Amino acid sequence: MKESGKIWMNGDLVPFADAKVHVLTHALHYSTSVFEGIRCYDTPEGPAIFRLDDHVDRLFRSAKMYSMKMRYTKSQIAGAIVETVRACGFKECYIRPLAYYGYGEMGLTPTKNRVDVSISCWPWRMGESKAGKFSGAKCMVSSWTRIDPRAQPVQAKAAANYSNAALARVEALENGYDEAIMLNGDGRVAEGSAENIFICTDGRILTPPLSTGCLSGITRDSVIKIAAADGIDISEYDLYRADLYAADEIFMTGTAAEVKSVTQVDRTRIGSGRMGRVTKALQKSFVSAAMGKDKRFRQWLTFI
Repeated sequence: MKESGKIWMNGDLVPFADAKVHVLTHALHYSTSVFEGIRCYDTPEGPAIFRLDDHVDRLFRSAKMYSMKMRYTKSQIAGAIVETVRACGFKECYIRPLAYYGYGEMGLTPTKNRVDVSISCWPWRMGESKAGKFSGAKCMVSSWTRIDPRAQPVQAKAAANYSNAALARVEALENGYDEAIMLNGDGRVAEGSAENIFICTDGRILTPPLSTGCLSGITRDSVIKIAAADGIDISEYDLYRADLYAADEIFMTGTAAEVKSVTQVDRTRIGSGRMGRVTKALQKSFVSAAMGKDKRFRQWLTFI
């Protein structure tokens, strides 16, 4: 990663290389942190952050699930995100707000420690995550089970949840695949390691319900809303491994991934083995909304 620009830390913009924490920071030892992944796009009208308020709302919901007492309001964090992007001078970037239990008392109990907040960003062009954008991603069903919502709050975008996802991602890469698909403890399809998943079958678009343990993704929500506005119905439905193999198309959604095609699951080719018609149309529609070209979704953009 190229070290450039500024990072916002507890109200101050500091040089990228100076944004450091103590080795005894609580979050480093116990994964007591929550975060967001946000995109800023270089639209024809200038840089614009995609669904900023929705991301900030989710950050605060995640913090609440971990009993974090935020020292800033939602409007202050949203303003700080805009300030950070502006200070870095990026037209297109990935933004990472992070709230975490900081340095203070060591031990399992986090609430004795202050909640610190940082906001980082780095250049990230549209289409940067290429696996699945053009040729289609090859996925494997992971041997790792998606964490159970009875064990951890899966609707919190928390660092603790992503150790589970990292195990699945590494397993997939080491076996020659681009991405993992995770099943929950009941054998239902939950999500990818960092994306939500959709299938097209018999003219229907289906996606796992949140009850499977998948994250309530903002890109997932965006695609569902875009599809509805275009008269396309997407239903939440319990899916199993066999449903993936039998699908006509599969696509994934996420902040980094945007909308990407899946053309192979395990050793099974999906559909024609190429990006499908529905996936291609939704990919195009999402890009149009993110770039401010679809005026129906202009309210999703915060211009810098």
